[in-house]
Amino acid sequence: MAIVSRVGPLYCIQADVTQGRMVQHVADGRANNVEASPMKEKSVSLSCFSSISAKTSRVFPIETVGVVRKRGQRVIVAASPPTEDAVISTEPLTKEDLVGYLASGCKPKENWRIGTEHEKFGFEFQTLRPMRYEQIAELLNGIAERFDWDKIIEEDNIIGLKQGKQSISLEPGGQFELSGAPLETLHQTCAEVNSHLYQVKAVAEEMGIGFLGIGFQPKWGLKDIPVMPKGRYEIMRNYMPKVGSLGLDMMFRTCTVQVNLDFSSEADMIRKFRAGLALQPIATALFANSPFTEGKPNGFLSMRSHIWTDTDKNRTGMLPFVFDDSFGFEQYVDYALDVPMYFVYRKKKYIDCTGMSFRDFMSGKLPCIPGELPTLNDWENHLTTIFPEVRLKRYLEMRGADGGPWRRLCALPAFWVGLLYDDVSLQNVLDITADWTSEERQMLRNKVPKTGLKTSFRDGLLKHVAEDVLKLAKDGLERRGFKESGFLNEVAEVVRTGVTPAEKLLELYHGKWGQSVDPVFEELLY
Repeated sequence: MAIVSRVGPLYCIQADVTQGRMVQHVADGRANNVEASPMKEKSVSLSCFSSISAKTSRVFPIETVGVVRKRGQRVIVAASPPTEDAVISTEPLTKEDLVGYLASGCKPKENWRIGTEHEKFGFEFQTLRPMRYEQIAELLNGIAERFDWDKIIEEDNIIGLKQGKQSISLEPGGQFELSGAPLETLHQTCAEVNSHLYQVKAVAEEMGIGFLGIGFQPKWGLKDIPVMPKGRYEIMRNYMPKVGSLGLDMMFRTCTVQVNLDFSSEADMIRKFRAGLALQPIATALFANSPFTEGKPNGFLSMRSHIWTDTDKNRTGMLPFVFDDSFGFEQYVDYALDVPMYFVYRKKKYIDCTGMSFRDFMSGKLPCIPGELPTLNDWENHLTTIFPEVRLKRYLEMRGADGGPWRRLCALPAFWVGLLYDDVSLQNVLDITADWTSEERQMLRNKVPKTGLKTSFRDGLLKHVAEDVLKLAKDGLERRGFKESGFLNEVAEVVRTGVTPAEKLLELYHGKWGQSVDPVFEELLY
């Protein structure tokens, strides 16, 4: 049953989609149910979106993997994402449809959740070499069998796992990623991280494999990194050198931790987007943890962050237009439409569409599949190929932090939840950053990867701003009432001293490690 209510100029639909029953179509503010292929159960909370063109109805992807599960049987899931719509569009998508897709992420505050993602490097204990794909496949199969995960398969290769709303996926160089479920509290988030690390270690240690929490591969060159058998990565690997000098390093040698957060309305999205962008360099500094390349200091505290500055300028950066008075969902759609495409996914195959225009796709003029029209799943897939410091989907992603040890995996979501999920702290952040210019924000973004909290800013150091911001995050968490502020202890020491994790690693390198990076594999072992 779908319940429709009209609230001002927005339509709000609450739907609960259960196993194999329906997908939701929206047109003229009406909700219609149609039979579709079986879908894993997933609830969709109150979603608000702009009025959608009366002449069309669109599928808003609820869950994009179709599976049939028999009791007692392990499931093998088709590669996801991307996937294809249960219902194929017969009319061109309109810009209003694309705007409506983003706006459908709006939820009331009581339904806001915390989604944490983190990546880590697997390596052989004996040689410190990166895990090969064959080892990764053994690890994934072992976790699936021992801990009851569903396998994700692409062209007969296992490339990930799924369990409820959690998934494990592989980055291009075999970086092992947990995409966590949307959870209510940071206690649940940290418990999820701990459970995942326990499961991974239980299988990996028997194989002689460990995992490293760091932002950039400290020892091995690109030639030493295995390539995962995923179609989209082959397309990206061929395209990256055409648009930047560091794109392959981004793909194969970086790890991050990020948090995904909700918004209640377009206005709330704008406020959080601006606060997130302005403060992203502070997060980069607090979590800076990638000072080594191929066995030596690389001159940066966050090499991972620096790499994004020359990966592909068409799809990265600080998005100054977010601070324009006219900014909203529509302006982000305009930006995304102009980001060159990577691929289209059809019949379980990736089709190379690099450099082509989604605008052309919308009019059926995409050279790689002429005459075909995009679905909202194509749009969803395209949005995942854009990599700014804060990314908008049907939620906001904070993307500025290096990967690190497990306590920092809990601290990163704590930092942003305290700032963005508390109205008082969010307003204070917006007040603090209101007169920062686009040039100042860009300066911080450029300099912080090298100088961290010691970056000069106005009459002082970025450390002084970070002190105020950390207090706002702590206050925000305390007002939430879940006793979550302890998760900030890991970054409180960084702010107090102004010494980033990377600087501590460099001190060890020049001191008791005897100018070797090998001990970092033990220092930052999960």
